[in-house]
Formats: sequence, structure tokens, C-alpha cells
Amino acid sequence: MGDSMGQSISDKVIRIIAEQAMLEVEDISATQTPEELGIDSLGLVESIFAIEEAFDIEVPFNANEPDKSAFDISSVAAIVAAVEKLVAEQRS
Repeated sequence: MGDSMGQSISDKVIRIIAEQAMLEVEDISATQTPEELGIDSLGLVESIFAIEEAFDIEVPFNANEPDKSAFDISSVAAIVAAVEKLVAEQRS
């Protein structure tokens, strides 16, 4: 393991998701949905809090109406892309 700065956004997001799903990082594929990983809506909210903390970003996620959120949670890859976008916006 290198220093945490060397980790890509994708690595960190997947690690957070893996922790929530209680899976190994290598067991997670980018095309899987949170549901497929066994993450329920509460787990998803916890994942998003963890992501916000890890990246110091504000995720536009409405736990009550996740379908209306601007934050795409349809798959692991979508979550990663959404986080990358937020991080990029925050740095600009």
C-alpha cells in the first residue's frame, strides 16, 4: 500500500463501497449496482457520507428520493464518475 494520495478517486470510492458491502475490493465490478452488491438504501446513504468525508465534497443526494438525485448511483462506475466530477468541480 502506498500513501493515500497515490490512490485514485476510483480506488477510494470502490474501497468505501466494498466496506459497505462487506466484500473484498477485487470482488466488486464497475458494472454492478449497489443492490447487486447487497447495499440497501441505508448502506448507500452511509457510503455517500463516507465518500463526502473522504473527498471533502458535497454530494447532491436525496436519501428520501434517490431517483431524483443529481448523483448517479446506478452502478459502481456511475458512482465513481459522479464523484470524479464533483471533485473536479470543487477543485476548479
